[in-house]
Amino acid sequence: MNLRTVPFDHPDAVKLNDEVQAEYHVRYGDGGDSTPLAPTDFEPPNGMYLIAYDEDDRPVATGGWRSQDSNGEGNEDGDAELKRMFVIEQARGRGLARRMLSALEDDARAAGRTRMVLETGTKQPEAIALYTSSGYEPCVKFGYYRHFDESRCFAKAL
Repeated sequence: MNLRTVPFDHPDAVKLNDEVQAEYHVRYGDGGDSTPLAPTDFEPPNGMYLIAYDEDDRPVATGGWRSQDSNGEGNEDGDAELKRMFVIEQARGRGLARRMLSALEDDARAAGRTRMVLETGTKQPEAIALYTSSGYEPCVKFGYYRHFDESRCFAKAL
């Protein structure tokens, strides 16, 4: 797999975002993730967006992080918020998400961020398993979905 840094509005990122939104809708029935995101959120040095490409140069996984500081929504100074972690169904089970997560953590750490945080939901048990097995622990809820019962937030010191 080849990991490439791309803008959040890159055509392959848009395609994979559409796929993850469709999956969220199937799981939650709510039309997808409504968290406000902008392409500038992922511009270095305040963020990064990655796509994994397979041996045939097809986009198969995505993920990014964006800087967050204390903002009244539960974030703390120094946070890097993980967003849009997704692996297409045909490429799952090959360690792509773990590899992507590690690359995003390394980049956020190099950018001076001190904690990686993420929000996921109860209907994504494989995501929760990935994060907890990667050293993430439950934390105070933050962000757009902090008041939703199905929301689960996790953090890991960088």
